[in-house]
Amino acid sequence: MPTQAEPLMAFRATVPMSAARAQQIAEDFDLRALPPDFYANPYPVYQALREREPVRQMPDGSYFLTRYTDVVAVYRDAQTFSSDKKIEFGAKYGHDAPLFEHHTTSLVFNDPPLHSRVRKLIIGALTRRAIDGMEPGLAKLVDSLLDDIHAKGGGDLIEDFASAIPVEVIGNLLGVPPADRGPLRAWSLAILGALEPKLTVEQERLGNQAVADFTAYLKGLVAQRRKQPGDPQHDVLTRLIQGESLAGSTTPAVEPLSESELLQNCIFILNAGHETTTNLIGNALVALQEWPEEKSSLLLKLEQANKHPQGFEACLTLAVDEFLRFEPSNQLSNRRAVKACRVAGVDLPEGALLTLCIGAANRDPAQFEYPDVLDLTRGDERAGAPPNRHLAFGFGIHQCAGLSLARLEGRIAIGRFLQRFPDYQLSASPVRGGRARFRGFLSAPFAAS
Repeated sequence: MPTQAEPLMAFRATVPMSAARAQQIAEDFDLRALPPDFYANPYPVYQALREREPVRQMPDGSYFLTRYTDVVAVYRDAQTFSSDKKIEFGAKYGHDAPLFEHHTTSLVFNDPPLHSRVRKLIIGALTRRAIDGMEPGLAKLVDSLLDDIHAKGGGDLIEDFASAIPVEVIGNLLGVPPADRGPLRAWSLAILGALEPKLTVEQERLGNQAVADFTAYLKGLVAQRRKQPGDPQHDVLTRLIQGESLAGSTTPAVEPLSESELLQNCIFILNAGHETTTNLIGNALVALQEWPEEKSSLLLKLEQANKHPQGFEACLTLAVDEFLRFEPSNQLSNRRAVKACRVAGVDLPEGALLTLCIGAANRDPAQFEYPDVLDLTRGDERAGAPPNRHLAFGFGIHQCAGLSLARLEGRIAIGRFLQRFPDYQLSASPVRGGRARFRGFLSAPFAAS
């Protein structure tokens, strides 16, 4: 079992928290009133909740779940636990707000049949063949970013590398012209920032403005694509427009998307694949600085597997899944009980709101051996290890439709970065995003040697 060695650099991203402090936060736990040290390191608090109050009722009456088996049970029972959040978002944003229209129309916060229709169309454009076809272009993009970093002798892991990759990939999927991609990241950050449990006036304003601006842009893009369709096997926007009317389609016809459904799910595709993938890459490269023995071991394995593409991919796939387990990009998920039910022996009334804590479930010792240890061989079934069944992509009918693409982006970005800059070092303390739902960094300056 790997152990955490003393970091090679002077800058730490994970701030230790005492058991007493974690217990203190857990006793008063409220997603709408979290202290700064929780954002710096939530995992000791999750541990305290998991051990003493795994189904925690918060001051607003909602429930916070931290055990792996309980989270999976709720994910699995889509008949009892709904993803539809019209009631909550109506109260949060107001029914006339752009944020309300976006979130109540997009894939993630809906149940079948809308969820099924949109998911089917998106997955149809994200086949294994289509994703494999993206690899050369993705490698070229990553190499160009690494060239720029090399020329400067370093940069920022987030701004100069991690955040640039998913924006370009999703821009290609939707057929957004490169010259139009400048605002995409800011729009996504603003919209997702408005999902935080405690919403500030400024977050709400920025989120609503981002939805309005993005929707206005997409209307023109959709009109253009209707006149000049792209390849539906690779262009998600064309596929969403044409739906099951695609030539040669052998699947049963489904109801076409309305104009609002089309526009809002295009926004969702950017949001779903942007910040989570940025966080995956950034979290991974920062974690390797705090776990130097794992970094050295991974570099050695990559060197040994370099002449064998399948071995190289397998090694990085294990690593990416462990990064996702250890530091999930998306920490929280939500459900509503459509009828009275029981979870882990706790009776819940009809209408109960549940927050499923992915970050806590992924550190549950009942599911993962030594869960607070970064082990990049975890899940290696060839070595007899149990599968790494983390929940970073969710579970059940709402499991992330783009998980294969996210893994590809992670493998290419992390693998090629390490090959190019094996001795990179943080040059200043990384800055956390300061959010409970999406865990990542705003900046992580580094020197490349």
